[in-house]
Amino acid sequence: MAISSSLSHLFQIIFIISLSVIFTSAEIRSSEIRSDDRSIIPFDEFGFTHTGRLELNVSHITLSNPNPELDLSQIGFFLSTRDSWIHVLQQIQDLDITCALQSELVKVVYTFDKLKGAKELGILYSESESNQFTLVFANCLPQLQVSMDVRSEMYNLDGKNSKRDYLSAGKTVLPRVYFLFFLAYFSLSVVWVYFLYKKRSTVYHIHYFMLAVLILKSLNLLCEAEDKSYIKRTGSAHGWDVLFYIFSFLKGITLFTLIVLIGTGWSFLKPYLQDKEKKVLMIVIPLQVVANIAQVVIDESGPYAQDWITWKQVFLLVDVVCCCAVLFPIVWSIKNLREAARTDGKAAVNLMKLTLFRHYYIVVICYIYFTRVVVYALETITSYRYLWTSVVAGELATLAFYVFTGYKFRPEAHNPYFMIDDDEEEAAAEALKLEDEFEL
Repeated sequence: MAISSSLSHLFQIIFIISLSVIFTSAEIRSSEIRSDDRSIIPFDEFGFTHTGRLELNVSHITLSNPNPELDLSQIGFFLSTRDSWIHVLQQIQDLDITCALQSELVKVVYTFDKLKGAKELGILYSESESNQFTLVFANCLPQLQVSMDVRSEMYNLDGKNSKRDYLSAGKTVLPRVYFLFFLAYFSLSVVWVYFLYKKRSTVYHIHYFMLAVLILKSLNLLCEAEDKSYIKRTGSAHGWDVLFYIFSFLKGITLFTLIVLIGTGWSFLKPYLQDKEKKVLMIVIPLQVVANIAQVVIDESGPYAQDWITWKQVFLLVDVVCCCAVLFPIVWSIKNLREAARTDGKAAVNLMKLTLFRHYYIVVICYIYFTRVVVYALETITSYRYLWTSVVAGELATLAFYVFTGYKFRPEAHNPYFMIDDDEEEAAAEALKLEDEFEL
């Protein structure tokens, strides 16, 4: 019951926090709006410095009602911060204004009354206020459908040469951050290969699987570093995003599979998987496929898409289900080891294994809570200039989890949960007896 309550609490927290977090990268984005009557359509969010620029090009503008008497000043683009948007909604609710474009709290970029019958527009908007803004399209005319092609570029001018930086002010250091973590994981891979060679007589298949997870994580970080580096310089990923999605997909599947295999005791406790454990893998792997598809849709479409919120909810739900699913095999192993410790006469060995899997269960819970809750909370509450800190926190937690897993399940000739002397066995048996009395 305690586990179920914790997981339910985790899901609620993730759902609430994720609604306020935008996953899309700020870059050059082309969007197609077709017969859309939404009053508000959010596009990209971007952290401007005092040298911020917005290049907005809109073409093939078509209104469902071509009546020349329409008040087109109630249709247009504007920039707004999150705090300002809350007050704008309050103004509309209090009937102080009838359209977001009328508020003094937003920065109007362009209204359609300036079109004068034209079907396209191009504008360069300079923003000198350092803050995080969202580009929004407002249509305050009821039942009016708008079709148009929108191309937006948001960037900051950096340095004496006024070079364009297409990454948000809080994410401009991410290429270096990801590359440093790539070096860290690459170093871990080298160390792990050394351990496998040195302890080759005690290496299990699971240890080679751990090496594969490390390599895929390294390649994933390298591709993400190159992806962000190209976006920073050019506004486009130039194909690196495809490699990033591929390695992210493989890394996600192998990591969750590894946790399931370790949780079931495969290769350590038994060389096979039971039917229920195979079913967990058959659930987790397809769910990871769905999660990665949802992530690609979220990243590539942006918040302007009508089904963007739906895909965000799909990604959130699938991610939580995967996190819950990988915990069950660990719980099953703990239960089986407890029963074995009372019946097979090898209390010390089984108790050591039981303690190991308990520790691993706690670490997995902490890892899930931190990367799914704390990291998103940091991204929500941290100033836009320091959004990179949430990435660093998440990667440090993941790195710590990898190191812990590798250290606890490393190949050893005198494995602490296989070779135990007589004194340790007596002490372990006494500890198990005290534990049983405590539970009674």
